[in-house]
Amino acid sequence: MNFGKDAAFAAVTEVPFNGHPPLEALAQAHLTPIDLFFVRNHGDVPLLNPATHGLSIEGLVEHPRSLNLHDLAALEPVEITAALQCAGNRRDELLAVAPIPGELPWTAAAISNAVWGGVRLRDVLMHCGPLADAAHVAFTGLDSVSREGQTFGFGGSIPLAKALDPDTLLVTHMNGEPLSPVHGGPLRVVVPGYLGARSVKWLSTITVLAEPSTNYFQQKAYRMLPDGAMLGENAPNSVICWPSKDSQHPAGTLSVLGYALSGGDPIERVEVSADDGRTWQPAQFLDEPASRWAWRLWSVTVEVRPGEQQLIARAFDAAGRTQPRDTGPLWNLKGYANNAWHRVHVKIQD
Repeated sequence: MNFGKDAAFAAVTEVPFNGHPPLEALAQAHLTPIDLFFVRNHGDVPLLNPATHGLSIEGLVEHPRSLNLHDLAALEPVEITAALQCAGNRRDELLAVAPIPGELPWTAAAISNAVWGGVRLRDVLMHCGPLADAAHVAFTGLDSVSREGQTFGFGGSIPLAKALDPDTLLVTHMNGEPLSPVHGGPLRVVVPGYLGARSVKWLSTITVLAEPSTNYFQQKAYRMLPDGAMLGENAPNSVICWPSKDSQHPAGTLSVLGYALSGGDPIERVEVSADDGRTWQPAQFLDEPASRWAWRLWSVTVEVRPGEQQLIARAFDAAGRTQPRDTGPLWNLKGYANNAWHRVHVKIQD
């Protein structure tokens, strides 16, 4: 079952279903078509009935509530354009440094950009009244995942301040269409600027807590080992989508296309080098961002000479943060958060 994905969509695993579009396709449209939007699952996709789907809000709140989708639809509707990125995006480059057992070999295509429609999580939380010692908001989905001898729904949490950000949404629509099951329908949370694992799908329970969630995927899986730091905000990142690795091109000028994003301050500029980082050319952004959370597509034309050549991209955000030069120091036991300079080798003909 390919869940309505395009024929060009590449499945990384069939069960559970995980996959991504061709990397070059990501640079073709500001909004990623749903049939090409990447998929990250840890269990089978549950098929839920929107008419009966319920959401419970519990924990450190004055007024616990149970809501359905009709209740949520009575709140102010909002849309936000945001990119979601898997924590393992670009893991294949870290695998070239050293093995990473048990993790999917994601390329740089484990990311996509969409318009998400729904309601503000803040509006729901404020109706429930978080108590004084509330500090984190946990989410639990209705999928079924087995780890360490236990079966449970995928979950995670974010700080209360991020949950109260007006751009953090409870989502029912994606690119103007009802949210499909493979992307978390009928209800998911979207936490823009954070790794995709915090945007829990098939959302059934919101729990307000004093501490982060105890769910396996918060406490053990999505951590930066060996130091154990919980993953949250995306770091500045840029990727060359075209030309593709080891592709052949005539000498002269070559168009380079890519994407860039950041989880904090917006991306301010992207630079590309065709001479191993000795000189850099500024790329041009292809459109104005619909929000601070959307990725930036960019292009630049570089001069290439006959022989093997390496193209490199790096991005800078508005706070001056940029990408580290090499992947080696970024290698970690889970293969997360690779944001080194992105390099693509090409072959230039006479």
